[in-house]
Amino acid sequence: MELPELFYYPIRKDIINRAFLSAFTAMIQPKGRDPLAGKRTTARYWGVGYGLARVPRLPSGVARFVVSARKGHAAFPPRTDRRIHEEVNKNERYMAIVSALAATSRIELVKARGHVFNTEKLPVVVVNEVEDAYSKAKDSKIFLEKVGVWDDIKRSYEKVRIRAGKGKMRGRRYVEPRSVLFILTSYRCPFAKSVRNFPGVDIATPGNLSILHLAPGGIPGRLTVITKRALEELLNKYKVMYI
Repeated sequence: MELPELFYYPIRKDIINRAFLSAFTAMIQPKGRDPLAGKRTTARYWGVGYGLARVPRLPSGVARFVVSARKGHAAFPPRTDRRIHEEVNKNERYMAIVSALAATSRIELVKARGHVFNTEKLPVVVVNEVEDAYSKAKDSKIFLEKVGVWDDIKRSYEKVRIRAGKGKMRGRRYVEPRSVLFILTSYRCPFAKSVRNFPGVDIATPGNLSILHLAPGGIPGRLTVITKRALEELLNKYKVMYI
């Protein structure tokens, strides 16, 4: 089918990256230290004439309070009032989503993200009946092989690895590459339930489609499968951006 005008919108990688940072930092939970940590002590400065460093000390002579002392306060601890979330204008966010949607139709950008597929036109637009036609993962696999995107899910599975660093001990043990994005009209349709556990797969609806879905890492060109009804809803939602 002929793609709508929405998919010919200019690709603005700078705005896409800015919107991604805004959405990503919005999920970060503020953390900080107790403002009085290391300062709850009776240590006092003794004055000069003792041949000792001029730091607060306990009656026993043990230094306290200062950064260099044991049990002293931290020099520049994290603060809960720090501004973590990078804000972005509403129109910029809309422009970023439309631009990222347009990037899903550019084969060179999709390949640059590392996706593997066997189809000549992107995004892959499927009929509405697909949402109710497949309820088993094995049937959905056969369907995805026919439309030419199963190889990308297999690529994601083969590249799952254990994360480097402390994150593996904090509930983030595995790194899983992103594969196919399915834009459907409902999360509860049988097809969504049958594909949601495939490696790297994300499912979104036109109502909650985010730049995090379309451009993971701020890099546009996500391999996308979308139903005709979901495409119509997207066109109605973002038509103001390309008129």
